[in-house]
Amino acid sequence: MKIIKKVAIKKIVTDQSKAELREEYQFKIFKLEQECEQLKFEQKKLEQRSSNKKADIATRFKKEISNRKDQIKWYKYKLEQLEILPVGSEMSEGEVDAIIDVEEGMNWDDITSQRSIIIQDGTITKIT
Repeated sequence: MKIIKKVAIKKIVTDQSKAELREEYQFKIFKLEQECEQLKFEQKKLEQRSSNKKADIATRFKKEISNRKDQIKWYKYKLEQLEILPVGSEMSEGEVDAIIDVEEGMNWDDITSQRSIIIQDGTITKIT
């Protein structure tokens, strides 16, 4: 019989991975800032077309802009934490599903114990 089990993915922090994450976070911040500017432009455009619904339009756009600004704050926080993170430490990258063969007589504790895949610079270095 086969079962599906969650396996943790962990990444070893290296100078290269820190640089890649820094670049990724900065790019996401840049894109979110662009979206905020685009939303402001669209808001002004819509307000000029329909002057009687300015309050509704402003409320909707403020909510969307606020969501993006919250995401920007989150990525800036992640950038700060990235700088603090020492090289060689482990960072959680999420989980994947693994298919495990289960047969009579197997030790259930071994099957259910936490498993993980360790990645360093894009290469799997250890499976536990």
